Amino acid sequence: MTVADGPVGFPADEDEDDRTRLVREGYDVLSYRYRGDDADEGGYAPWLATLKDRLPADGRVLDVGCGCGVPVARSLADAGFTVRGIDISETQIERARRLVPTALFMQADATRIAFADEVFDAVVCLYSLIHMRLEKQPKLLRHIGQWLRPGGWLLATAGSQAWTGTEENWLGGPAPMWWSQGDTADYRSWLREAGLEITEEGFVPEGDGGHALFWARKPAWA
Repeated sequence: MTVADGPVGFPADEDEDDRTRLVREGYDVLSYRYRGDDADEGGYAPWLATLKDRLPADGRVLDVGCGCGVPVARSLADAGFTVRGIDISETQIERARRLVPTALFMQADATRIAFADEVFDAVVCLYSLIHMRLEKQPKLLRHIGQWLRPGGWLLATAGSQAWTGTEENWLGGPAPMWWSQGDTADYRSWLREAGLEITEEGFVPEGDGGHALFWARKPAWA
């Protein structure tokens, strides 16, 4: 990417709230428990295959909540796409830079970053929205709608049932984790308000619950 494709500004600095700090510190501590360096695409494989088919050959992708870069950024970069990833965790970003050297990564709070309009052919946001403050999620989705080029795609997982809470010793590790999510209807509404057309919707089971999966597209005439 050229410099012009990168972040063009940040909102005024503000103190990091306790909920955001829990997420950042949690992933710093639990990064390797969450995903190893050699993890394969697993359940992400069909989503990534579909996304690759929908991207132009010179496609540019933003991975929001990229984690350690595995599997999303690595798979897309290996396929020849230009990939930028952002994540709130310093440890995750350090690993991503090592594991996917052909992509560009930045430690940042996705709800406070700004990109120029219409610079990405796709935005991927898997299991990251639900770690952001609920009141900030609709605004981020509106920003994503602006960052996408006409015809561009959003692949996202979101909440299926409204819930906000903390789990101590997440993944059996020494740190807690925090989540906040609306229900599926909330995300449908927020995506439409962001100017995106929902083309496919699914459910991804996890434990006793699961996540909503959305494919949404910015209209080609936008």
